[in-house]
Amino acid sequence: MPAIPDLFARLRAEKRKALMPFVTAGDPDLEFTSAVLREVVGRGASLCELGVPYSDPIADGPVIQESYTRALKNKIKLAGILEMLGKTTPQLAAPVVTMVSYAIIFRHGVERYCDDAAGAGVAGLIVPDLPVEESPALAKIAAARGLSLIQLVTPLTPRERALRICETSTGFVYYVSVAGITGERTELPPDLLESVGWLREQTPLPICIGFGISKPEHVRLLAPVADGLIVGSAIVRRVAQAADRPRAEVLKDVGDYVQTLLAALAE
Repeated sequence: MPAIPDLFARLRAEKRKALMPFVTAGDPDLEFTSAVLREVVGRGASLCELGVPYSDPIADGPVIQESYTRALKNKIKLAGILEMLGKTTPQLAAPVVTMVSYAIIFRHGVERYCDDAAGAGVAGLIVPDLPVEESPALAKIAAARGLSLIQLVTPLTPRERALRICETSTGFVYYVSVAGITGERTELPPDLLESVGWLREQTPLPICIGFGISKPEHVRLLAPVADGLIVGSAIVRRVAQAADRPRAEVLKDVGDYVQTLLAALAE
């Protein structure tokens, strides 16, 4: 499994863009989470984002909030998530990053979390509630273990602050396409391309865009200015159907959906 900087270096050399599906850990259970990760990577996803359920979601819309609630009701624990990843990541040809609250990292112990994540094959950390002023310490600890620290820039982030975020990020920068919460949308902001274009001129890091991306037309619109696109709620909504439908059907549905986005990305 390649490190994140190596992955994007290869993709750039091949003039390809990354598709990054988001999956909630433990919804409906960790066995199915592992199967979904294998399915989307098998279909061609370049990397995956795994959400670590948290009782106070940060910027997560109702679909992902509900998936976190279901997972927590099923008594999902961090130890179980890391154990699942330790068994699954060796089977994947794509890096996995965790979307995790800093409260979880802090409670587990910062160095211990990074040790355990790296030991489970995790390639990077997305920590949405970590202020940029406090990120250098975590970035240093993570880097010593081969982990990238991926931070978020939003449409409302002042440009000076956006530059500081880029300076302390590694792997790639996560650009939030809309002000607000995650969720599928019919339209994206008209100034999104301009905003991402400005950011690309300020940093050599790859830029991946997330929040609201759910349709092939979104992929076609954003692919020219992005190094990767992150798709969350549309996948989590499909995975939730595993509670009522045969799991093999749900897996195929998720895989087919990812493949339609990959086809649009390759156009």
